[in-house]
Order: sequence, then C-alpha cells, then structure tokens
Amino acid sequence: MSIARLSTTIAETGTKQDVSMAVLKKAMDSQAASAAALLDALPARQPAPSLPSHLGNRINTTA
Repeated sequence: MSIARLSTTIAETGTKQDVSMAVLKKAMDSQAASAAALLDALPARQPAPSLPSHLGNRINTTA
C-alpha cells in the first residue's frame, strides 16, 4: 500500500467520523427539543388538598 493511498484512506475515515458526529449531534438536539416540548405540554401540578386532622395519625401494621 502506497503512502498516498494510506493518507487518502486516513483522511476519508476522519471525514466519515466528522459527518457521523454531526448527524449524531443533530439527532440529540432534535430529541432534546421533543422532550422539552413534551414536558411543556404537561399540565401544571395541582396542590394536594388538605386532609382532615384525624387521617394519617395511625398506621395499621397487622394487616
């Protein structure tokens, strides 16, 4: 294998890796945007209603 051919092969491999990384970053950005949109679409959390004072004072451990 000649040095020129080896040099070309190494350069092509580097270019392929650069393109793969760019595609991966775009896919990750797209997924992050989709996840953010889903989280924004969730309804706001409602506060829990106050329970009467007699509830939650005892735990039944024999059940």
